[in-house]
Amino acid sequence: MEINTKWNVNELILLLLMALVFVPIFIELWLHSVLLQAFENTLYAGTLTGLIMAIIFTLSVYLVAMKPHGFGWDVVGLRSFSRSYWKWIPVWTAVLIVSSILLVVIMDMLGIGVDNSKSESLKEQVTWFTFTIGFLSAAVISPIYEEIFYRGFLYKWIRGKWGVGAGLMVSSLIFTVVHIPTYNTLPVNFLSGVIFAWTYEKSGSIVPGMIIHGVFNGLAVVLTVLG
Repeated sequence: MEINTKWNVNELILLLLMALVFVPIFIELWLHSVLLQAFENTLYAGTLTGLIMAIIFTLSVYLVAMKPHGFGWDVVGLRSFSRSYWKWIPVWTAVLIVSSILLVVIMDMLGIGVDNSKSESLKEQVTWFTFTIGFLSAAVISPIYEEIFYRGFLYKWIRGKWGVGAGLMVSSLIFTVVHIPTYNTLPVNFLSGVIFAWTYEKSGSIVPGMIIHGVFNGLAVVLTVLG
């Protein structure tokens, strides 16, 4: 993976402040509560909040890390990849699914719970419309902006400064922290962060990670509805 960029610590700080301070406080807490009052529906409010987050994350990466340097989207790994890497996509998808089941079972045995009101809302009001909203949010919107930010920018920045190991661990840890308070799936978030970053490292593209991410999230939505 090429790491020849002009990024510096200022861009890292600005984008981390966006991801760890601005979005959690003003979007996930304040705006979500406003939307919840307006829609009186957790699924609709959560989905619109997620869409707004996607726009903010993607636009922030563009304005802070790309436009000032004249970079295109390929600098964050949004590019094609070798056909030979396609065989690894189902392999890593299967590894993630099996490992996630085991991790969730272990967390459940430890009595560590979960707070995912959007999933609960989807289960309570299952229609083709609500299923489509939930599926698109989880399997399309989230994988696109999360891979652009957490792997395309964050992993690449850390990897360029301190190497592959630090990039895998630190970017995945931050990816895990932002998923609080879904405590029982935090180990899954960390593992998925490592897998998505590793596929970026090996393929030179964030697209394989997007595909695995989308399939995994989509399957989770289907199982939530069926469950």
